[in-house]
Amino acid sequence: MFERLVQWDKDLLIFLNGFHAPWLDPMMLAMTHTLFWLPLYLLLIFLLFRTFKREAWFLLIGAVITIVLCDQLTSELIKPHFARLRPSLDPAMAGLLHLVDGYTAENFSFSSGHAANTFGVALFFWFTFRKVSKWMALLFAWAALMTYTRIYLGVHYPVDILAGISLGLCCGAIGIATSYYLRTWNAARKRQTTD
Repeated sequence: MFERLVQWDKDLLIFLNGFHAPWLDPMMLAMTHTLFWLPLYLLLIFLLFRTFKREAWFLLIGAVITIVLCDQLTSELIKPHFARLRPSLDPAMAGLLHLVDGYTAENFSFSSGHAANTFGVALFFWFTFRKVSKWMALLFAWAALMTYTRIYLGVHYPVDILAGISLGLCCGAIGIATSYYLRTWNAARKRQTTD
C-alpha cells in the first residue's frame, strides 16, 4: 500500500510538472526565490504598523515566530529525519521531469519549507487583517503560486507540498495565538497602570 501511495505521488508530480512552457520557465525560476517577494513582505509589515500602530510589534513577533517555526521544523527536524531525495536528484525520476536550466535545490524534499512558510504567513496575515480587508484572502493564492513553482521546477513531490501546507497552517495558528496572548497581556498591563 505504501509503495502504491509513493507511486501515485510520483505520477501526480510528473503530471503537474508537465504543464510547462519556455516563456514560463524564467518566471517560475524568479517567483520561487524569497527575495522576489520582498516588496510584498515589506508591504505587509507597513500595513501592520499603519493599522495597528504600537501593537504592531506584538503582531510582528507572532509573524516571526510563524516563520521561524516553519523554517526550523522543516529544515532542521523533518527533512533530515525523512531524508527523501528531491525529485530532481532522484535517479528513478531522471528524464521524467521538466527541469529549468538544471535548477535544483539542496538538502531533502520532505516536507516543503516554501509551502510551510508561505501558507503560515498567509494564514497569519489573513487572520490579522480579516476585519480590515477582504483582499488579504489573496495571500492564499500567492502561497499556492509560490508553492506550485516548487513542483514546476521539480524539487518537491505533491506530498511534500501538502505536508508543508499542513505544518505552515499549524505554525501560523501558533503565531496568531502568540500575538493574541501578547496583545491581551499588554492591554491588561495598561489597565493596571491606569488604575
